[in-house]
Amino acid sequence: MIEFFEVHKAYPVGTEQITALQPCNLQIPSGQIFGLIGHSGAGKSTLLRLINRLEEPSSGRIEVAGQDITALDAAGLRAFRRQVGMIFQHFNLLSSRTVAQNVAMPLQLAGELSRAAIKDKVQQLLLRVGLQDHADKYPAQLSGGQKQRVGIARALSTDPRILLCDEATSALDPQTTGQVLQLLSEINRELGLTLVLITHEMDVIRRICDQVAVMDAGVIVEQGPVPQVFLHPQHATTRRFVQEAEQLDENQLHQDFAQVQGRILRLTFQGETTYQPLLGRVVRETGVDFTLLAGRIDRIRDLPYGQLTVAFDGAELDLALQRLQAADVHVEVLR
Repeated sequence: MIEFFEVHKAYPVGTEQITALQPCNLQIPSGQIFGLIGHSGAGKSTLLRLINRLEEPSSGRIEVAGQDITALDAAGLRAFRRQVGMIFQHFNLLSSRTVAQNVAMPLQLAGELSRAAIKDKVQQLLLRVGLQDHADKYPAQLSGGQKQRVGIARALSTDPRILLCDEATSALDPQTTGQVLQLLSEINRELGLTLVLITHEMDVIRRICDQVAVMDAGVIVEQGPVPQVFLHPQHATTRRFVQEAEQLDENQLHQDFAQVQGRILRLTFQGETTYQPLLGRVVRETGVDFTLLAGRIDRIRDLPYGQLTVAFDGAELDLALQRLQAADVHVEVLR
């Protein structure tokens, strides 16, 4: 759906050019939820806003559904932007307009529907986001989660093919964040929209995204399917995000490991193997001893997974590892 070809963005500051996005190539598949994660200043907001040309690239080419949007004139860009909805971190609602009027505004600006058609569509959109009873309220009368639902309804009003989410949950409490993420997931599944979501929280990526790109200092340092990147991070920046999400202190763990005998491994289980008694079975069959050092069982979107850090000791250790790998358990040697 979206493809970047050596896209670069720099901002003039005095006589200098400050680079926000190093030349990058990126492919975002149609119908998926694609996450961009990075700390503040990593370049993720710049990249997101290049997709609908709220930011102009300094060089390179951007294609959306095969169309070169960097070549569009003003009229073409206006038409293109109707295909792209945007959800903002701080909602960006007009305080002097009611919920229904905020949602109706893009339709009124487009000028293609009658008053009655706009009213009907607004009612349908508010029903979709669960705010059908709040149409005549003003933003000041709503909670943060309700305001974001208004923003989502407004973003959907022009029937977009792409939905851009700029830190859509960072201003919300954890429970409301879960509700909004569930709504976005339903919209993706039911309408087949392509969602591009930026965040600085790995937990958001884990709960909703199909693929993720990790950014650091204007560079995409790692990208791929979320289970692969989350469970087997390769870059130091990605590992830090995962540790923050799992509340792990790798340095402290390695200090604790110094007192442990045997070979230390991280075992990763995915899908059906997560809930099978594989470790116990292999230990019984091979006679090795083990010490469980750390572990978790959770889900990445719809995929159950488990990760155990285990110390193994015994003469048949290599056989035990072969049995685990034969059962599709990923084995990583930590020491």
